Amino acid sequence: MERKELTMDKMKMSTPDFTRINIEKIAEMFPNVVTEAKDEQGNLVHKIDFEKLKQELSSDVIDRDESYDFTWVGKKSAMVEANKPTNKTLRPCLEDSVNWDKTENLYIEGDNLEVLKLLQESYLNKIKMIYIDPPYNTGNDSFIYPDDYATERGLYDEEVGAIDESGYRMFKNTENNGRFHSSWCSMMYPRLKLARNLLTDDGVIFISIDDNEVDNLKKMCDEVFGASNFIGLVTREMKKGANRGSQLSPAVDYLLVYAKSLEKLGFFYEPFDKDYIKTFKFDDGDGKGAYKKVNLYEPTLDFYANCRYEIKCPDGEIVITPEGKSFRCNKESFYEDLANNGICFEKKKSMLINSNTGETANWCVYTKLYLKDMLGKGRRPSNLFLDMINANGTKELTKLKLKIFEFSKPVGLIKYLIKIISNTNIENNSSDIILDFFSGSATTAQAVMEVNTELNSNRKFIMIQLPEICNEKSKAYKAGYKNICEIGKERIRRAGKKIVEETGKTDLDIGFRVLKLDESNMKNVYYTPDELSQSDLIDSISNIKEGRSGYDLLYQCMLDWGLELSLPHRMERINNNEVHIVNDGDLIACFDDKIPEETVKQIADLKPLRVVFRDSSFATPAARINVDEIFKLKSPQTTIKVL
Repeated sequence: MERKELTMDKMKMSTPDFTRINIEKIAEMFPNVVTEAKDEQGNLVHKIDFEKLKQELSSDVIDRDESYDFTWVGKKSAMVEANKPTNKTLRPCLEDSVNWDKTENLYIEGDNLEVLKLLQESYLNKIKMIYIDPPYNTGNDSFIYPDDYATERGLYDEEVGAIDESGYRMFKNTENNGRFHSSWCSMMYPRLKLARNLLTDDGVIFISIDDNEVDNLKKMCDEVFGASNFIGLVTREMKKGANRGSQLSPAVDYLLVYAKSLEKLGFFYEPFDKDYIKTFKFDDGDGKGAYKKVNLYEPTLDFYANCRYEIKCPDGEIVITPEGKSFRCNKESFYEDLANNGICFEKKKSMLINSNTGETANWCVYTKLYLKDMLGKGRRPSNLFLDMINANGTKELTKLKLKIFEFSKPVGLIKYLIKIISNTNIENNSSDIILDFFSGSATTAQAVMEVNTELNSNRKFIMIQLPEICNEKSKAYKAGYKNICEIGKERIRRAGKKIVEETGKTDLDIGFRVLKLDESNMKNVYYTPDELSQSDLIDSISNIKEGRSGYDLLYQCMLDWGLELSLPHRMERINNNEVHIVNDGDLIACFDDKIPEETVKQIADLKPLRVVFRDSSFATPAARINVDEIFKLKSPQTTIKVL
């Protein structure tokens, strides 16, 4: 085996700088449009000369004043925000989790903008379905912004709001404020851009919205997902018998539906209910599965000459349709089905077909409609959803003894969406990932677990929710819940327990790993070594922040390497060193100081794909070189990095 040169690169421990990546892509196609300019720190960096780029892409100069465009105050800042890297991380919280070692579900607490950035590499092109229920911008919603991200202060005379304990601006977005629509659009745009990256090529996003922002949201989605990938606007019955509103009583809201790529999506099929499936009650044991009998003749069918013919029954009787009437299929198709055991006869007086003597036939003739053949022929879902009202969501929370959360969407709505994108109507063993980054009370998580029960599937969920503080006067606060995340996690626990009690199934994944957004595990000097002064050297012997565990470091490494956060992992003791093993060797990490050579050898014997150590894991430069040599000999395919 050819031995490759191993080098211990530094983990970058931050998300990609998408602006820089995009500049590099443009430079490959049009090197002449790349120039150099100084950044805010005075460093020379590559920039794009957009005037030159225009010339490369068009023979005519585009007049911005006359081009079709959707914009708002703050759009440029919102576009830049989506591309900004982040040094933050996700820290595991085992004490809040359920079935940590076995579950493949995730519950992530933190600002969804930062979390979506962190998930870009680990879940790129891996999410089958996204459902979100963002703030509706009714004039009573509080929008949350990181302190350094909001519509530019200079664009408005008034800045209303306060900073919460996590450093986020809680902005009351009222109609009297000049940023009524702009703030909402600036909040949504970067999140949609990042969400699109996560969808599979045949992935779909559903966005609940009301009539305050549906028009703006569609324009944004046309830009982010492409107008050609617009699937439809669904009207959902929201409530019955309401008598509110100034002029019209609001009874509906909407679902905007977009595909990542409509060409690769396939078709939506409305799922069959259990009662319909039960009508397929016959099975000949010929391997074709369950079927139901469908009369070959239907009196309401139009007449077609090639669909009226004589049929010989088992006792020799000849039957035929009445004059001017047709069978469901032509003669050739009938005899093809007959040869393939797709026709059945039942001896009883038929009130439909006649014998060739003109009398009522003594036989009924049926075609066999197989359930498996119906899977790809389901009915298209309507763009009007009835009986999926919010009151159902309230009842579902009441059953879980959690009637403390207002305006929760019904579980049945999310279950229906999951089923119609699956292109199947019965058990399918799907392992799709479902994401909700405005998860609220975690309705989507409950829906995923229930669908898994009904379809024998293994879908996984990722819930993301900012831990917004509950109002002290609210039912939730009085019930002991300090923030929305506490409600969401408790709902998943209770819903999972209820599913197990009702089904008796003990092999269901009703657990979830809790991860919390936090500042990086690395000290600031890790990211700005050029700014490290001589006086800082004593303080920076360790580049890891105090109080950070091996699990904390492991998950930041998993994000850095683009590994799914639901992968199984275990911690083992090797020569009394704490060694973390992810997915049987996709990644092995040891963050101890001065690791002995024997431990390194045993790790190399496991032939991992990736290994990460700390700088302090090596007592001397010679020890570091020795680690390189050990892996060259024992596991040359391993990529080694250090913190």
